[in-house]
Amino acid sequence: MSAITVNPAVSLKSDTLNIATDEYGLLTDLYQLTMGSCYVREGCDRKRASFELFVRRLPKGFGYLIAMGIAQAVEYLQNLHFTAEQIAALQATGIFANVDRRFWELLANFRFEGDLWAVPEGTALFANEPFLRIEAPLWQAQLVETYLLNAINYQTLIATKAARMRDVAGDRITLLEFGTRRAFSPQASLWAARASLAAGMDATSNVLAALKLGRQPSGTMAHALVMALNATEGSEDRAFSAFHQVFPHSPLLIDTFDTIAAARNLAEKVKSGEMQVKGVRIDSGDIAAVSKEVKALLPDAAIFASGDIDEAEILRFKSLGAPIDGYGIGTKLVTGAPVNGVYKLVEIDNIPVSKKSSGKQSIAGRKQIWRSFENGIIKGDRLTHISEIPQLNEQPLLECIMHNGELLKSLDDLDAIAQRTRNSVQSLPQEVRNIANPETVSVKVDMA
Repeated sequence: MSAITVNPAVSLKSDTLNIATDEYGLLTDLYQLTMGSCYVREGCDRKRASFELFVRRLPKGFGYLIAMGIAQAVEYLQNLHFTAEQIAALQATGIFANVDRRFWELLANFRFEGDLWAVPEGTALFANEPFLRIEAPLWQAQLVETYLLNAINYQTLIATKAARMRDVAGDRITLLEFGTRRAFSPQASLWAARASLAAGMDATSNVLAALKLGRQPSGTMAHALVMALNATEGSEDRAFSAFHQVFPHSPLLIDTFDTIAAARNLAEKVKSGEMQVKGVRIDSGDIAAVSKEVKALLPDAAIFASGDIDEAEILRFKSLGAPIDGYGIGTKLVTGAPVNGVYKLVEIDNIPVSKKSSGKQSIAGRKQIWRSFENGIIKGDRLTHISEIPQLNEQPLLECIMHNGELLKSLDDLDAIAQRTRNSVQSLPQEVRNIANPETVSVKVDMA
């Protein structure tokens, strides 16, 4: 058996965290294509249209959202196209038997020709404020709805939860994203890892995501290792020793059998000089109480907690004085009630339009978000037509980042987005940051 050569210069870093780009064209809802063919038939497919992506209401228990996923929106718009085989497959369905021939020509020659306006990733937003706006020929602006909602809604949910966890944990606590096994799909696990890191979490256990993002993956060990070596070699100690010999800086999972007994045995090994325990992880039981006992036995070891942790649980542990140095967070981070973003036509051929349905109204016209601060805290937001001029001390949030399909500037890296996220959260009024019963920032609609 030949040895494996480790080359530290090799990097798998990539800006693409998606399915194959050749499949973007068909990764949409059928009605985007059927509507597009109708626009062609009516001769309005090239009319300039503006669609905005926003939420009508914040998810229950949230006072704000952290915008995330713009990078994936850009990557999608840059690569969206249709292959000859895909067009043939659509024709073979029989669904499009009556469409105008020009529809197929548009698909075959597709290149996104529009503008993308968006808030910078990591920006705090509130109800009715656009995360982004697409200004493009009507059929193109319509086509991209499905993918954009998927990318923005999910990453915004994860980023907001991660930001809330970072907010209550403080800057010194280590937060690790452990959600790959609970994310809604393998693709979602990559986006969840990215959104978590961009919202301030320290690392992810997802190896593929970490390496693609130029980060070091982080993790510990599972109960299976302890159970397997305990069964085959006769002791839990053997499992700890075996793992420690190969990964001396990795925390040891000590709650497989008896947490306190395991900590006591490790303390004896530390005292005798046999081991240096850098950290331990506790995944079950009364974690707050157990962590205090473990800390007394292993005062120099960092204590990590996991097991259905969320921001409320972090707050509870802090209130109980639990000496926890870090958290591995999975299920409560990557799942939950969705961010219900919508994508609505707001202007067509310079004509403002809106939806009037009960409970689902939209606001007509292309918009800008103006934000004002007082002593570094958000004072309020104003939603106006894009042509409106700012009032004193107002800052615009939406900026044009793509024009005629071309990217106007390089996108921020994860560190810059994480810093913006932290600054955004810290600029919120304390009542908006409240976890148990948050308020929200008032948004004045001034579209006259």
